[in-house]
Amino acid sequence: MIDIQLLKAICETPGAPGFEQRIRELVLREVTPLVDEVSIDNMGNVIAVRRGKERKRVMVAAHMDEIGFIVNHIDDEGFLRFLPLGGFDPKTLTSQRVIVHGRRDVIGVMGSKPIHLMKPEERTKQVPLNDYFIDLGMSKEDVRKIVRVGDPVTRERALIELGDCVNSKSIDNRVSVFILLETLRLLQQEQLPYDLYAVFTVQEEVGLRGAISAAHLIDPDFGFGLDVTIAFDVPGAQGHEMVTKLGKGAAIKIMDGTVISDFRMVNYLKKLATENHIPWQSELLPAGGTDTAGLQRYGKKGAIAGAISIPLRHIHQTIEMAHQGDIQNCIDLLRLSISSLDTYNWDFTNTDDDGSGPASLPANEEEWM
Repeated sequence: MIDIQLLKAICETPGAPGFEQRIRELVLREVTPLVDEVSIDNMGNVIAVRRGKERKRVMVAAHMDEIGFIVNHIDDEGFLRFLPLGGFDPKTLTSQRVIVHGRRDVIGVMGSKPIHLMKPEERTKQVPLNDYFIDLGMSKEDVRKIVRVGDPVTRERALIELGDCVNSKSIDNRVSVFILLETLRLLQQEQLPYDLYAVFTVQEEVGLRGAISAAHLIDPDFGFGLDVTIAFDVPGAQGHEMVTKLGKGAAIKIMDGTVISDFRMVNYLKKLATENHIPWQSELLPAGGTDTAGLQRYGKKGAIAGAISIPLRHIHQTIEMAHQGDIQNCIDLLRLSISSLDTYNWDFTNTDDDGSGPASLPANEEEWM
């Protein structure tokens, strides 16, 4: 199965939006032997290039950053207040351990008012994010020696195997970093049809910022977003709410809150998955977005863009869960999608799901009725 130790290292390495230094160092170590060129742009995106037979450009984006926090106040007792970096579900934060990345890393605990002291009406309400504080278990003098306003904070959670799944903080989106690295490893001995730009982006969780900048620089002809999506296949969920299910294969994005995937890319991915017996499922996400939107819009001419998504339970909580089989399916589909791009008819008249050629048109208008 998958390389659990590499995935564990990637998930556990800190890297809040705007503070991706440590995860970037890990990515650079892993990716440099796998590609022809590596560079870091001014925003901090890692751009790894494999040259192909033709100069068309393919961009695959996997964001390195993870949701986190930033210290915005240290009170007179040494407790920290913070702002979110990315979207959080506050109800999952009570009594959770975090790491404050100050002059050195220190462990803290998320705290709020104890339930014993809450008024009856407070007990039934969700604690708002701004009511939480971080307790470092230190005197205010010791706290101020280590922590400054502006220091980032990440979650403290190790990756474990749980049945057929992996469970960790920051599987969003470190699993995609892992998938892109493993795909590059598999492609090492293959001649690629087009130039491949594997981009490990920054600041996705706060607005797709790295992908927008990188897409403008690279100006890709084809774009593949690589990110997680919701798997709400749990008790109480209705069929239309599930989006995807764990263990049912790679998800092929049709739309989310920021993008409608190019119908040609959707058909291409479905065709590859079906012909190569790779389990897949459709993804229609009603809200939220990924780097796919940046890839599609911000090149000078736009890109034929779509996405391969990894189903994820407990998304944007203190822990998240993905199925190892789905992860392998995504690696297999991404590898094929990169290496087979020149075999598909990308003409707008190609509306066949199998991609074999232009759709036949009716002989007269009556046949449309």
